[in-house]
Amino acid sequence: MSSDRISKRTDSLKPFHVMDILAQAKKLESQGRSICHMEVGEPDFATAGCIIKAGMDALKQFKTHYTPASGLPELREAVADYYHRKFSVEINPRRVIITPGASGAIQLAISCLLDAGENILLADPGYPCNKNIAQVLAVESQMIPVSSASAYQLDAALVAKHWNDKTRAVMVATPSNPTGTVLPEQQIKALCEQVEKNAGRLIVDEIYQGLVYDSDDYTALGVSDECFVINSFSKYFGMTGWRVGWMVVPECYVDVVDRIAQNIFLAPPTMSQYAALTALKESTQWILDERREEFKARRDFLLPALEQLGFKISARPQGAFYIYANCESFTDDSFLWVNQLLNEQGVALTPGIDFGDHLASKHCRFAYTQSLAILEQAVDKIDGFIQRYT
Repeated sequence: MSSDRISKRTDSLKPFHVMDILAQAKKLESQGRSICHMEVGEPDFATAGCIIKAGMDALKQFKTHYTPASGLPELREAVADYYHRKFSVEINPRRVIITPGASGAIQLAISCLLDAGENILLADPGYPCNKNIAQVLAVESQMIPVSSASAYQLDAALVAKHWNDKTRAVMVATPSNPTGTVLPEQQIKALCEQVEKNAGRLIVDEIYQGLVYDSDDYTALGVSDECFVINSFSKYFGMTGWRVGWMVVPECYVDVVDRIAQNIFLAPPTMSQYAALTALKESTQWILDERREEFKARRDFLLPALEQLGFKISARPQGAFYIYANCESFTDDSFLWVNQLLNEQGVALTPGIDFGDHLASKHCRFAYTQSLAILEQAVDKIDGFIQRYT
């Protein structure tokens, strides 16, 4: 007789609710409903034509075999050149590890830095998969409640307060998901110093780098060579489905990360890596920067529109494409409220429960990844929904 036993680490794994909401929204669309998608953090722009052509050319040239586990040497060099060109930061290409998306990089970072039972410090609210990946790897996540007082970010004081004898690493994101806030460069420096003082490692998720609106962009690699920096071609570069990202690691971790990658992934997708070479070209940047300006215009419309409806937004989003809004004026259960809004008005949002426990029922996330016209429709529909129940 077969056993239905499920491992304890996965039996308690929480779902990524936004994917369930997306599935519901797609089902409603299949029934003929018009849906305003503001749930999934995926740009509505198609991958730039020049990048698509590069991927197709790679297929036509039969470039379909495995690459080295750490990625195409020429792509690793191109990433290093990108940091030099954009941030005047010198990176040895050997330190660049190409990964199957940023998620692959997160798995590699946690795998090489923490053993079972040790813990990593994470912000609550924050990107949920970080905690879930740690759980699958039998690593404990210590969730630290953050608020608008620290722009929903960890700082050196919070890290010092919560560090214990099991802590080995801290992970931050700038710009962040779900709040879109940006860590000032000096705060990254202070975090690096605090974590190094405790003989740990700082992991900096820069997946939304390039989508910064109110300040100059930068990289944590300009602050320290001792942190792990994760990035991806998904967001700014518009290549979500290509599943390719990268990580820059301290020199002493290159070999062990490569060894883990060999066993877990074998290699990142070959076609995607050749396409990524074109994504990094300077000639492609103007297309991507034009799209960034469109995201900024969407934020500048949606932020005051939501505040006018009665949402409270205590930290202005400075990057990414999210607004994390307090909706307690309308509900004490954002999960039920979001689901009701989807079914009645066809507007798909993400409930706060997806991002942690701290005041989650009072918050929801808006992704401004649709056109201004669609955002305007969504605001009108939300207004009608609110008026009906208040």
